[in-house]
Amino acid sequence: MDEATSKPGQSSPALTAAAPLIRLQSISKQFSSSGGGVIEILRSLNLDIYAGETLAILGESGIGKSTFLHVLGTLERPDNGEIIYKGGDVSRFDNGRLAAFRNQAMGFVFQFHYLLEEFSALENAMMPGLIKRIKRREIQEAAEAILVRVGLKDRLHHRVAQLSGGEQQRVALARSLVLGPEILLADEPTGNLDKKNSQQIHELLQELNSEFGMTIVTVTHNLDLADYMQRQLTLVDGRLVVLK
Repeated sequence: MDEATSKPGQSSPALTAAAPLIRLQSISKQFSSSGGGVIEILRSLNLDIYAGETLAILGESGIGKSTFLHVLGTLERPDNGEIIYKGGDVSRFDNGRLAAFRNQAMGFVFQFHYLLEEFSALENAMMPGLIKRIKRREIQEAAEAILVRVGLKDRLHHRVAQLSGGEQQRVALARSLVLGPEILLADEPTGNLDKKNSQQIHELLQELNSEFGMTIVTVTHNLDLADYMQRQLTLVDGRLVVLK
């Protein structure tokens, strides 16, 4: 295994940009243990991610995959290092500016969909736009379009409890995409789904990457999902190394 470098993992046209879309430089993250010690999760980690590529971070629970994704997605700040997005260090943003950046540039999908049970599929998908105070008609049209795209044309007005697990994850995916983010971050997106629904989500992610040129980073222990990604990495001693 080789340490992850700044070179794209594929030679396809989507990955030939002169500079990475996002660059992690010397990222470190640690937590205090219950015994009073320190646990290093990320250690001087470096990674370049290019516009339009897909990559998977593989490994079993406990190696730091979710922590890595949270730092990449600016949900958690690194203890040291820089997160460079289009040439600017977003890790230096104050909390308000960072939240605005995250809302605009990134979409998130998690193993647990975190949908609002009392609302319909459409209302859940509209939520990021409503929070951003986009006009209701405008965000409704965008939400309807993306829900149709993910295969929920006939389920727009169904409440969460009326949807299957696979349908709920599609709503969560639509919600993450409604503002048109450049980067989709997925944390075990098929972890709670059966094989058939997992396969459908795998294929849908590949289609969205192809159609919209969307950069996708997923952390997973699912080898089938990882096989859809152009690059496969894993964490070893707090650093990323190349699997594929």
